[in-house]
Order: sequence, then structure tokens, then C-alpha cells
Amino acid sequence: IFTVLDILLFYISFEGILFPLYYLIGFWGSRSRKIFAAFQFFLYTIFGSIFMLLSIVIIFIKTGTTCLIDLLYYQFSKELEFFFWLSFFFAFSVKIPIVPFHLWLTEAHVEAPTSGSVLLAGIILKIGGYGILKFLLPIFPVSSIFFTPLVYIVSFFGIIYGCFAVLRQSDLKRIIAYSSVVHMNYGTLGLFSDNILGIEGSIFVMLSHGIVSSGLFLFIGFLYDRFGTRIIFYYGGLVQIMPKFSIFFFLFSLANIGFPGTSGFIGEFLIMLGMFFNNFFLIFFCFLGSILTSVYSFWLYNRVFFGFISNFAVKNF
Repeated sequence: IFTVLDILLFYISFEGILFPLYYLIGFWGSRSRKIFAAFQFFLYTIFGSIFMLLSIVIIFIKTGTTCLIDLLYYQFSKELEFFFWLSFFFAFSVKIPIVPFHLWLTEAHVEAPTSGSVLLAGIILKIGGYGILKFLLPIFPVSSIFFTPLVYIVSFFGIIYGCFAVLRQSDLKRIIAYSSVVHMNYGTLGLFSDNILGIEGSIFVMLSHGIVSSGLFLFIGFLYDRFGTRIIFYYGGLVQIMPKFSIFFFLFSLANIGFPGTSGFIGEFLIMLGMFFNNFFLIFFCFLGSILTSVYSFWLYNRVFFGFISNFAVKNF
């Protein structure tokens, strides 16, 4: 995926990742809904990529090539370019995912084993952002500028929606999954900020998210293996019996909210700087998203690690 310069080979690789993850979730999932989650993941991604495949076929008929280098110098008609842009963006937005195409992600994270969640957070979600950066923006520059306001609206809605959706979740994995939706929508904002600072920030956000979110899923996997539950209501007071674990979870939570001195801060700061040069008023929505991210991150940490020990298994750990 990350080395090909042909959009047809990219599509084949793009779809090829479905099969190992489908079996990873369906066979080694942790709960009874794993089959449903595997089918949902498979069907969402397949449906999102059908229009991209159709666009690739039309591009080959029109130009006689699917090589990225050649397509950079080809001028499409306005109507065709709009159709191609929408098809490619739809496929990538399902993979990122952008609201409202995010439902497969939360279900897949909850039902997948810890290794599957780490792969989803660390690699799979980045493929959509990489596709936008590598293919969508260079091949269809006019449409990218034309649809930038639409991307801003959808991304801002996804950030605000994801932050509020976290607060009504009870499953620890689902909480981190919605957090991934928020951060990947930040990355989409940076990609369409129309300046190098925002694009660099988006790349750094995706790299940082791959490490931080994967680490958080790994920590939750530790808790599930030891105590047999991921429901947040059964936790509390873990700092009393797992102090070192609490420190590492706190550090990763700080990185998740973009605290200065962590990897999450660098990418979000560059995205906000890029948005500031593009449109001054948009930065207020970015600040709102950062504040809400801090709220749900500290809410999660406080519920799990502080307070009284309420779980019988935790008391007898």
C-alpha cells in the first residue's frame, strides 16, 4: 500500500487488508457479536470502495494508464474530476473513518482481540489519510479546493460528535475507539488546510495516534485479561493496587489529549497553526475539540483509577 505508484495496485492492496482482519475479528474476537462485527467491517469497506474501482476503470479508459506519475499531468473535465474526487474521498472516508461512516470502527474495536485493535488503530485507519495525501490531493487539485468547505463541516461535526459520544459509552474499548474517530478527523482537517504546516501536522497526528491509541488499547487488553470485564462501572481505585500501570496510562492519556511535551501536542499544534493561516474563525472549533478531548480523557482516567475499589476481582487482585 505504502510503496505502489499505480492506483489499480493501490486499490488491490487497499482491499487486500480486509481478509486477514475479517478472520482476525471473526475467529479470535472476544465476544459473541464478533461475526456481526467482521461482516460489518467487510461490507462497509467493500461498499465504500466500489465507486473508487469504477472511477479507476473510467480513468484507465480515458487516459490509458493508472500510473500516478502520468495522471499528475492529465487534465480531466470538471464533471469527471468531481465524480472521481467524490468516489475516492468516499472510499477513504470510510477507512479513516469520518462520521457517519464510523460505525464499523467502534464495533470492530469492541469485538476484536487486543492484537486486532492495535492493528486497526496503528495501521488500518492511516490508510485513508495516506490515500488522500498520496492520490486524492495531487490528482484532483481543483476538486480538492472546491470541496474543502464540505470536508471542514464533516470533520468538525465528527470531532464534536465523537467527543460527546465518548461520554455516554460504558465499554473501555468503545471509548478509545470514539477517541480514534476524533483524532483522525483532526488529521483530515490538516490534510485540507491548504498549507504545509497543516499537512505536516496531519502526518504527525496520524503517526502519533498510531502509537498512543495502540498503547491505550494494549492497556485495556491488560485489564480485560486480568479482571474479565471492560465495563467502566466495574472499575475504580486501580491506582491503589497498580501504581506503575496507572502512571503509564496517565502518560498515554496526556499524549491522547495533546498535552505539551507529548507527541500528540506537536501534530495538533501544527494543524491549528495551519488552520489559523487558512481561516482564523475555524481555529475556535479546533480549540473546542481539544477542550472536549481533555474532558473525556480525564473523565475516563478518574473513573478507572481513582475513587473506591468497586470490583470484587480488583479487591482480590
